[in-house]
Amino acid sequence: MKIVEVVAALIWEKDKFLICQRPQNKARALLWEFVGGKVERGETKQQALVRECMEELGVTVSVGEVFTEVTHEYPDLTVHLTLYRSRILSGTPSLLEHNAMKWISPPEIPQYDFCPADKVILEKIAAGA
Repeated sequence: MKIVEVVAALIWEKDKFLICQRPQNKARALLWEFVGGKVERGETKQQALVRECMEELGVTVSVGEVFTEVTHEYPDLTVHLTLYRSRILSGTPSLLEHNAMKWISPPEIPQYDFCPADKVILEKIAAGA
């Protein structure tokens, strides 16, 4: 099975980080995730993340260091997810693609149903990494 390169942003605001709820019409509908998406041909991972944040939230981000990487097999595809520490440089996050978005603190993680690929990442965040 082909591995899909995916990037996502871990964006903190004080003690909370940004999560987004997938649209109803997409795979893994209404599960929560980090903003991001597929790396297109000819893009670096950082360029893809900047583009995805603009397309999905209407914000310009600066991409920092890698927080963690995860490979996860779904029934329909395998993703290699690279999560970057990022921060919003300009714009206010808007729901251009997602169903909802929230700023949550690590203790609130169990209240949300996340995409399976994010579980390992969330454990790392909850552990205070």
